[in-house]
Amino acid sequence: LPGIAAAFMISVANGGDGRSMIGLLTGACISGVLGMLAILWLRRQTRLSEDAAMGIVLSVFFGGGVALLGIIQQIDGGNAAGLESFIYGKTASMRAGDVWLIFFASSLAIILGLLHFKELKLLCFDEAFAGSRGYPTVWLDILLMFMVVLVTIVGLQAVGLILMIALLVIPAAAARFWTDSLGRMAVYSTIIGMIGCVIGAMASGIFARLPSGAMIVLVCAAMFFVSMLVGRSRGVVVRVIRRRRLNRKILRQHLLRAIYETIESSTNGAQSLSSPSSDVVALSEILRMRSWTPRQLTREMNRGEDDDLVRRIVRHDDQKGLQVGVQLTGTGWVEAARLTRQHRLWEMYLIEHAELAPSKVDRDADHIEHVLAPEIIDRLEELLNQKRIHIEVPTSPHFEEASP
Repeated sequence: LPGIAAAFMISVANGGDGRSMIGLLTGACISGVLGMLAILWLRRQTRLSEDAAMGIVLSVFFGGGVALLGIIQQIDGGNAAGLESFIYGKTASMRAGDVWLIFFASSLAIILGLLHFKELKLLCFDEAFAGSRGYPTVWLDILLMFMVVLVTIVGLQAVGLILMIALLVIPAAAARFWTDSLGRMAVYSTIIGMIGCVIGAMASGIFARLPSGAMIVLVCAAMFFVSMLVGRSRGVVVRVIRRRRLNRKILRQHLLRAIYETIESSTNGAQSLSSPSSDVVALSEILRMRSWTPRQLTREMNRGEDDDLVRRIVRHDDQKGLQVGVQLTGTGWVEAARLTRQHRLWEMYLIEHAELAPSKVDRDADHIEHVLAPEIIDRLEELLNQKRIHIEVPTSPHFEEASP
């Protein structure tokens, strides 16, 4: 904005009308480059973060531009009418020359992005690693910021300076909910931005007194909201479903391990993977170990029976009356032993390498699956299955601690 105002003042001072699009956009480009260099200098020479440096420069430059517009109104021959369109946009009044200018500028940005996609991706993810590999991080940073300036200048005619910030952020943020690949994210964000521009411009043309720039941003914001809800990679609905599946998986693992460890404790830790047991565990024992409610335990037992992992046993005791217990099936026994083995390995690792006391390690190992994200847990289990480690279930550290 200060570059646009300064270019207008210089043109009027030299006898022009000040509204040459080439001159105004040249001033905008120079001002944008200066702002880019100011951000880079603040980030590298001070302890300010990039976000703080960008916020300072944006606010100062925008304030300077507004001040210059006020000065233009007071000088002889100065009339700032029309310059406000760079703030709010003027899609409806764009001419063929403006469209061709946008085409060439955006084509240059696309070409630069495609030619340096690998380097820019590495710069964004790990600048220090890129520098250690010999990449010119300073020039790559300048190139990236120059492309941002270039795209911003392209958007001046369509939505203006203020709403252009939203168009830089919203399509990319919406695309992030659909993929974890940066290449596909770039394509998706392009499609989302294109659809938002087309629908917003059409809505502005159909309905009277609706500014095109604001409508474009609102359409993009609506697409962001939809992506946030139903995005297949990081959408809210998908994450809720994954979390519910993970919680069910954890509860099932707790049930199977509780049954196994109860049987194991009754045999002083002698039970192993190679010796399945048909012992029946009372429900009261499981409730005591897991601190579950009877309703939670009943629900998990029903799910375990549906998957042929456990079976419910009802017996009559002369002293206690009717007793309900649970027994592991053959498949359930193998799965319970595998889960117990994994848990014991975590316990052994925490005791040996984290120096935790055996009396406290059970809870830490039990909670590790609640700390890790579902994706990490799935990846760890994949790696464990790929290694094909076949060993018996380790003896519980708690038995070793209790022995003389």
